[in-house]
Amino acid sequence: MYGLFLKNPSDLELREFASIPTLQDDEVKLRLIYGGICGSDVNVYKGKIEHASYPVSPGHELVGEIVQTGANVKENIGQRVVIQPNSFCGECNYCKSGQTNICPEKKSLGVNVNGGFVQEFVISSKYVLPVPEELANEKAVLIEPFAVIVHAFKKVSITQGTTVAIIGCGAEGMLAVALANHLGANITAVDINQEKLNKVQSHYNGIKTCLPEDVEAGKFDVVIEAAGAKQSFEQGVDILKPGGAMVVVGMAPKAELPVTRMVRKELTLYGSIIYNFPDDFLISIEYLQEEDFNVQPIISEILPLNEYKKAYEYAASGQYGKIILNFQEA
Repeated sequence: MYGLFLKNPSDLELREFASIPTLQDDEVKLRLIYGGICGSDVNVYKGKIEHASYPVSPGHELVGEIVQTGANVKENIGQRVVIQPNSFCGECNYCKSGQTNICPEKKSLGVNVNGGFVQEFVISSKYVLPVPEELANEKAVLIEPFAVIVHAFKKVSITQGTTVAIIGCGAEGMLAVALANHLGANITAVDINQEKLNKVQSHYNGIKTCLPEDVEAGKFDVVIEAAGAKQSFEQGVDILKPGGAMVVVGMAPKAELPVTRMVRKELTLYGSIIYNFPDDFLISIEYLQEEDFNVQPIISEILPLNEYKKAYEYAASGQYGKIILNFQEA
């Protein structure tokens, strides 16, 4: 079988791996269908994540079919599943309270343990979730990244008419646009790339788009920061109404906070990291099954595995939405 292997930052290759013949009792072997390239995959590739380990097999946004099961696995051979790619201990106070996303023992596929951009992948069955038969693979591969937005939106109240600014229109930002639009919010999408803003306007009716310099201060009930840049974080605080809230999904290394203004305006700032499993995945699936929930513009390209160099080039350029690798076409 073939898969991707990152020896060092920027040193990515397609290589042959030996198949794992014997499984532990709780493990499943998947034949991968699709793998989505995430912003964190790009940052590991570029060497921008301090806690990343090398060499490493990249990839964590995975949908595949079970082809082999261990003795104690309840899932069936032939089932399609999606992967929860962040391990958790299950014993600490955070895990016991349902906050597995902030478990101190957490490890992340493709970052500090080997990931799943291989044609066959073995993982504990506690990290897999069956995909409904009626959900197409092109939507199933979005379950994990969309769960990030589902989790973030739980921090705030977004309903009909809520004024929402979404800063950053990459894949996660576009998923935030899709959900806020579905909930009836009054949305302004903000990005430095006019082409991304044009894409938002062409697929979602009634959404205002603008460049960062054109956003008015003090106008929004909620800001979703999905750009991960110092300037976007700081602007997010600036454009909130008094009493407003910002949910930070992007990961700017540092930013300055106007503490006096935040206090006087009674602003609320939420950090939101990944999701809780399986709850946020199940909600993600529910939305993706709704016919009027529009995620059509999220995926920009689906490329065969052997075009991995082009796929990573596209993903790293910042000019595209979600880039998907097709592991059925090697």
